[in-house]
Amino acid sequence: MKHSIRNRFFRVIADQSGQALPWMMFLIVLFIGAAGITVDLGHAYVCYRELQASTDAAALAAGYELGQSGATVALVQAAASSYSSASGGANATPNLPGVSITTNVTCSAAVTNLGVTCGLSPTGDNVAQVIQTASVPTYFMKAFQILGVKGASSINLRAVSTAAARGATNSQYNVAIVIDTTASMNTEDTDANCGNTRIYCALEGVQTLLESLSPCTASGTGSSCTGGGSFDTVSLFTFPNIQANQAGDDTSCPTSDPKIPNYYTPVIGATWSAPTGSSATYQVTGYLSNYSSTGKAGGTLNTSSALSIASGANTASNCSGMQAPGGDGTYYAGAIYAAQASLMAAQASNPGSKNALIILSDGDASSTKITVSGTVESAGYKYSSTAPALTVSYPSTTDQCQQAIDAAKFATFQGTTVYTVAYGASSSGCSTDTSGPLGSKNGVSPCSVLQDMASSASDFYSDATASQNKGQCTSASNSNLNLNQIFQSVATSFTVARLVPNSDY
Repeated sequence: MKHSIRNRFFRVIADQSGQALPWMMFLIVLFIGAAGITVDLGHAYVCYRELQASTDAAALAAGYELGQSGATVALVQAAASSYSSASGGANATPNLPGVSITTNVTCSAAVTNLGVTCGLSPTGDNVAQVIQTASVPTYFMKAFQILGVKGASSINLRAVSTAAARGATNSQYNVAIVIDTTASMNTEDTDANCGNTRIYCALEGVQTLLESLSPCTASGTGSSCTGGGSFDTVSLFTFPNIQANQAGDDTSCPTSDPKIPNYYTPVIGATWSAPTGSSATYQVTGYLSNYSSTGKAGGTLNTSSALSIASGANTASNCSGMQAPGGDGTYYAGAIYAAQASLMAAQASNPGSKNALIILSDGDASSTKITVSGTVESAGYKYSSTAPALTVSYPSTTDQCQQAIDAAKFATFQGTTVYTVAYGASSSGCSTDTSGPLGSKNGVSPCSVLQDMASSASDFYSDATASQNKGQCTSASNSNLNLNQIFQSVATSFTVARLVPNSDY
């Protein structure tokens, strides 16, 4: 009996049935824990990608603002915050609670080497860096605390993104510049930023624009774009118009004044054909890309280029660039229609390119020397069923300021960005405008005309420092700029901000 009990006891002790159950319980807890960690880490990764994406967006917004004409460090920081994941930002999300953002700007040599110079921004910087941090709560990892194991209750995330200011070329541009060369442009601008005749200062602004554009593709160099092709091409127009076969007097040395015929009036929407012989023309040069000696933005101008000579870049004693002989008064609707037709032709030759029309004038128009030939289009005329209707008759010696507005709006309708530069534009004038929708009785003025001509409020500029501007003509979107800054701002608007390596900061 004793032997039987003893044997039974040893059999129980030696029996291993059910020994795997505790191990299975332990492994189940381990597997669930591992799955929980995976879920927490996966959620944290998704949150990090959201944080990084919003940081990229914030950096690009900061880079864009950095290239604006009125940029300040505070405005750059505000732009970044508006696209961040911080509270109130456009990319705020419940997945990222308590996001903090830091935005810094600097002048980076690495970014300067990319062609984005620090002088492009009023702050003197060319790059912005945005840093965002967030703390993401865990759900399974902290559950280990129940078992006495220290588990993380949250995961800290950090994302960094760096963007160069606007200055990176994106689209090829065809640029038509229309410069007022009426007699009033011979008056002195005694402003310290100019200190010369207004035509001289206007042409200096044109030179600033040319130096800021990209005449060649990325692989091209020199004035002939060796190794590549043309990129940003520029054509110079003027009013009063000149005799076509004498345009070379403005583009070669020694320079002299071409003959000034009566204003001719191009047909609205006509296919471009450059006038020749003794015909009147508004075009001084064709669309050229040889204006830079390096073929790159920021390079010195090629003083042998017809465009550079006409804009006064050749400083030889017998080269003065375009002058302002006047003689026909001011009428610029015809110049706008001619320039727009030429831009459409240039765009057709360069598929995918964009058009820009820059008009500099004091804004008044009251010429008595307008050739009205062919059909006169009356108010309500439409070039096409979807085009903006004319508000006044064209061509005509009446409502000349409104005709310019109609012409500029037509250019905008065709996809051209119209920039206007009011240079000493007054708050009264436009004496011929009596029957249009604005009319002299409704307060139309040279300043308001140029403002209405621009494609948008941000495309209207006024030289705030010109001695002729006593505060009567201001630009709310582009305030306190002199001519060179205006043309720099226009050139910058052709470019985009872009992300760069964080090490470039």
